[in-house]
Amino acid sequence: MQTSSFARSGSHPRAVAISRTQPRGWTGRVYEPLAPSWRLVQEAKSGAIDEDEYIRRYRAEVLSKLDPVRVYADLGDDAVLLCWENSGAFCHRRLVAEWFEDRLGVSVPEVGEEGGAKQARLGEWTGCPTPDIQK
Repeated sequence: MQTSSFARSGSHPRAVAISRTQPRGWTGRVYEPLAPSWRLVQEAKSGAIDEDEYIRRYRAEVLSKLDPVRVYADLGDDAVLLCWENSGAFCHRRLVAEWFEDRLGVSVPEVGEEGGAKQARLGEWTGCPTPDIQK
């Protein structure tokens, strides 16, 4: 399993969108249980919450309600998990990767950054469209 952005890996045959929206014309797989709520996305983008609060809430609102063994099996060990942010930007897909790594002991690198992707701070989180730009 790996993580990436739509821009970098959207045409990958094992791509799975884990974002609230997908690019126009997206015909690939979507795994909505890992998508953050619109409210969480908007609060993060507007600066109403900081990175620590985003992480706390994403874990509480999304990850705590899921079984990592089941989710990993649903996705497949060769899936490429996609959302909007470019590599290195703060993004929930890296939180998902860390969740799998911590809970299952598997490595989930960012495509092209197998040495370990580093996330930017939340203030640099800009790629995810807001609700008025949905599909």
